[in-house]
Amino acid sequence: MLLLHDRVDEWVVANLPEFDGKKLASVARGDLDLAKLEGEAAQREQAQQEDEYKDVLGRLKAVLESRVKDVRVSARLTSSPACLVADELDLGGNLQRILKAVGQNVPQAKPILEVNPAHLIVQRLKHEERRFDDWANLLFEQALLAEGGTLEDPAGFVRRVNELMIELTGPSAGAPD
Repeated sequence: MLLLHDRVDEWVVANLPEFDGKKLASVARGDLDLAKLEGEAAQREQAQQEDEYKDVLGRLKAVLESRVKDVRVSARLTSSPACLVADELDLGGNLQRILKAVGQNVPQAKPILEVNPAHLIVQRLKHEERRFDDWANLLFEQALLAEGGTLEDPAGFVRRVNELMIELTGPSAGAPD
């Protein structure tokens, strides 16, 4: 395994797809299927999760349709609720930002939102009705920030976070007696 962490690494991997007979692939691009490496049991578990979250994925995609190309269950996440990945043939977020910074015209490509079904926030979405749209947008915006992007509406993000935190804790939680 080769860990590339610099901002230009995406460009390097895109232009050097193979080295010393080994294929290079970005974990931030395409459909990474780690279950294949882990065996048949992991593949069955991933298929079960995809089936279990089919309704949630459809609802997320409907809410975020103007911002994402697709929504799917992630095989790459362990502790984060969601991440954004580029489709196999699209430019990733970091490479888009680098090219824009040097004045290049960059084709706009929507990312794919991957959700972690083991995360409590994603599990909550299975039962969320009233604030589903806010949770969906918050997941997308957190994933965007985590990958180094900028928010279109920072004030809306802060408002959603504040409202959801108040709702979860209640108006009197932590108030002095």
